[in-house]
Amino acid sequence: MNREEKAAVIDEVAGAIGSAQAIFAVDYRGITVAQVADLRIKLRDSNTKLRVVKNSLSERAADRAGAPELKPLLVGPTALAFVAGDAALAAKTISDTGRTLRLLEFKGGLLNGSLLSATQVQSIARLPAREILNAQLVGTIAAPLTGLVRTLNALIAGLAIQLGAIAEQGLVGGSEAPGATDAPEAPEPEPEAVAEPDAEPEPAEPEGEPEAAEPAEPEPAAAAEPEPVAETESEQTEGASDDAPSDDA
Repeated sequence: MNREEKAAVIDEVAGAIGSAQAIFAVDYRGITVAQVADLRIKLRDSNTKLRVVKNSLSERAADRAGAPELKPLLVGPTALAFVAGDAALAAKTISDTGRTLRLLEFKGGLLNGSLLSATQVQSIARLPAREILNAQLVGTIAAPLTGLVRTLNALIAGLAIQLGAIAEQGLVGGSEAPGATDAPEAPEPEPEAVAEPDAEPEPAEPEGEPEAAEPAEPEPAAAAEPEPVAETESEQTEGASDDAPSDDA
């Protein structure tokens, strides 16, 4: 590799360091070219590129990119994984592949400019993917809101039931409307009662029956009774007058 090729590699690696959200340094000793190619395919899902570059060139690239924290990790055979997507998914892919091959040990890395140890990178590999974390976060946030909405709906439903029961008992102002409707219904029977006498002329029709005149017969009897009384009184007066002359004699 001539000087120009080295300069091109340094510029490329420096650009990758500057644009990466996370960088993982991995010991690639023992891995084959075919296995590296397979790993690179798997890392596409997390938008990650795996580069194997001489440590001397990587150190110069780190200086040029303003990431000197990366230089202590460049000891021994080192492959750099430049993550532009999901860092947890990239770390998990490398960790799962290394567990299968019993290779690929983490040396450390950088995350948003912060230096990570090998243990910290392994902890990131145990995290769920970003999509799963987002779903869990949304579920955690939405759970209290869902409970609140259900509680409010239950309160509103209970209040509506109670108001309905109170309205049926006529204990609220809204029940006056049914009472007002009942009031006009009460006078309606009154015109019916007035109309009934119009239909009752039937009992008045027996005016022409002879039986109705019979009660008038006692009147002459009552008139006849006082006549004998008057007669007796006259007789008494007459008797008294007959006796009176006898007294004179």
